[in-house]
Amino acid sequence: MSQRATEFLDKLDMHLRERIEKRLKKLAEVPIPSDAKFITRDKDGESVFRCRIGDYRALYKVTEKQKIVLVTKIDKRPRIYDTL
Repeated sequence: MSQRATEFLDKLDMHLRERIEKRLKKLAEVPIPSDAKFITRDKDGESVFRCRIGDYRALYKVTEKQKIVLVTKIDKRPRIYDTL
């Protein structure tokens, strides 16, 4: 998880934080679940997806060769796409 995503989670109350972390841990088993939405490819060619968690969204990258999922940003819907 990126530093930005970790800092955002640290600011949330415990109940909401646990809910989001539980959902993100499922990405380790299934990196691209059926409710994930492809957003774009970054400059390195990695796929960027969006995961919806209630009013919050998580943007994450999937490195297909190395099978790595990196959560890059978590925020509420109106702000998540500002710095894409």
